[in-house]
Amino acid sequence: MDRKFRVMIIDDEESARKLMRASINWESLNMEVVGEAASGIEAINVIDDLKPDIAFVDISMPFMNGIEFTETATERYPNLVIIIMTAIDQFEYARKCVSLPVFEYMLKPMVRAEITKVLERVKSKLLNERDYWEELRIEGENDIPGEVNSIDNIKKYVEENFTDSKLNLAFVAQQFGFSSSYLSRKFKQDTGVNFVEYLTDLRMKKAIKLAKSNYKMFVTASEVGIPDPNYFGRCFKKYTGMSYSDYASENSN
Repeated sequence: MDRKFRVMIIDDEESARKLMRASINWESLNMEVVGEAASGIEAINVIDDLKPDIAFVDISMPFMNGIEFTETATERYPNLVIIIMTAIDQFEYARKCVSLPVFEYMLKPMVRAEITKVLERVKSKLLNERDYWEELRIEGENDIPGEVNSIDNIKKYVEENFTDSKLNLAFVAQQFGFSSSYLSRKFKQDTGVNFVEYLTDLRMKKAIKLAKSNYKMFVTASEVGIPDPNYFGRCFKKYTGMSYSDYASENSN
């Protein structure tokens, strides 16, 4: 059986994300929800790990709204199927963004039957394209650029640019002419850590220095390239084992 299509839900309302997970019979569509994000910034940071085929994107989110996320995502992930979710008072604004390759615009609150109909159309599109894109992907993996860019150069580039909130695996792969999947494998093979771990390590090391200098969390978050303070707070606690405020109060100079 073919692998399931991977779905990501990007919405700053946790209740909306939970409802979406629970109300759709994903199994019957040969789909699975592989992850969520509460903002466009968080989505950009985790999308390389989740590798979704389909993304439901709320148009109204802090720090990077749905349109800004879509502009970034469609440039880096041309095969990603994006479904914009919007309230009625923003619907016309959403539809004006006609230059963006959005699969569908759906009004919130969304109806289960309507979501399922849209997903059936998405499934049909993806099944028709799967073989074609798989061939292109395999060709792309074998078509490694003649000029071999060393991982050392890539590490240096990331070290110099990690404070850019839009920097992730796909962004760096584009800069060096690699496919994302090739760079991911090559980076792990040559360094022993995956790209996301390396990037997060750089950001958290700088965050620790700023915390010790008693910077406010929202300032530090922006300075290290994760301007969504909620997502930054989760990353910091996972990295240090402490909340940012606790760490700063115990370690400030």
